[in-house]
Amino acid sequence: MKTKKILATLALCTILFTGCAVKDQNAIIKINGKAISQAKYDQMIDKTLSSSPIGKMGDLKANKDGFLYLMMEQQVINQLILQELLDQEANERGIKVTNKDIDEELKRIIDQIGGKDILLETLKANDVSIKDFKEDLKTQIKMKKLAESVKKIKISDKDCEEYYNKNINQFNTPEQVRASHILIAANPYQMQLQLTDNGKKKIEINELKSKIEKQMKEREDLAKKLNKELKADPSKFAQYAKKYSNDEMSAKRGGDLGFFAKDRMVPEFAEVAFSAKPNTVSDVVQTQYGYHIIMVQDRKAASTTPYKKAKSKIKDFLKNQHMIIALDELTTAAKKKAEIEYMDERYNPENIQKKLNKQVDDITGRQVEEAKKQSQK
Repeated sequence: MKTKKILATLALCTILFTGCAVKDQNAIIKINGKAISQAKYDQMIDKTLSSSPIGKMGDLKANKDGFLYLMMEQQVINQLILQELLDQEANERGIKVTNKDIDEELKRIIDQIGGKDILLETLKANDVSIKDFKEDLKTQIKMKKLAESVKKIKISDKDCEEYYNKNINQFNTPEQVRASHILIAANPYQMQLQLTDNGKKKIEINELKSKIEKQMKEREDLAKKLNKELKADPSKFAQYAKKYSNDEMSAKRGGDLGFFAKDRMVPEFAEVAFSAKPNTVSDVVQTQYGYHIIMVQDRKAASTTPYKKAKSKIKDFLKNQHMIIALDELTTAAKKKAEIEYMDERYNPENIQKKLNKQVDDITGRQVEEAKKQSQK
């Protein structure tokens, strides 16, 4: 309820997001004879990797049999199947979305967030084009109509007021800062996966440790070098972020992360960001993601959103929760009767799960063997 991101305000976006249409119909999966194309998969996996913290832990696509990539791949495949099932259900029920529907929903969103300029600025900050946004909007309107065709949903003023009173903490906005950062990615676990080719290549423990320490030192030295240069000339921060930062999304914006609360970031990062003086470059900060250089631009004091202002968003939120339940029930039923063909078995979620299970077993087995060796010394 507190986030400023436009896609989050729609509540169904995580489930319904599809991205723009693609022309390549090279099928990897067929559901009731209708294809999910390779291009559509590629588009969604790229979006998922670029927007997820896991995707920032190195080039996961370099090893598509790596544990982290397989996790993301499984998530994307399940999401694509879900979307296709829902889309087919909507088509069977003759549900259409007109330009008028899209224009009305767009106007509602613009009014809700405070103007067209804010919408455009938010879309730009999230690297979403207006064309893609309208395409996503069309899909979400279709899904809302589908949910309403399954079950009529009514949310009363009393429902909204009860939710507000029971969840008042959701409407308390804590202190926020707006900061930029430069990330020099350095994650020992990810380095281990890369050095051992995800466990396929055997390297002695001491040698592996030495190589990881060397890579970590190189990354730290680079961060310290950049930090020294930026402290001498903070005006170059955005330029350096675009050139050096491994956080691709924020790098495009000169490192800008926008406003965030303290609990939205890992503790080490948040502690520095919320204690830093505005427009000064921090010392190098190490987190699980690597080495960060931070610069705070602005602050916002804590506040509470009054009920009258929150009411419309609460109503939308509660309505969307009921819609999600309706769509979940509909999808479960549709999946049971659907004919799903995997044109490429790599994209079968069951096969992906087997690969994940095997890697967990292999890692666990190696740890047990190493522990036995150590105990025998």
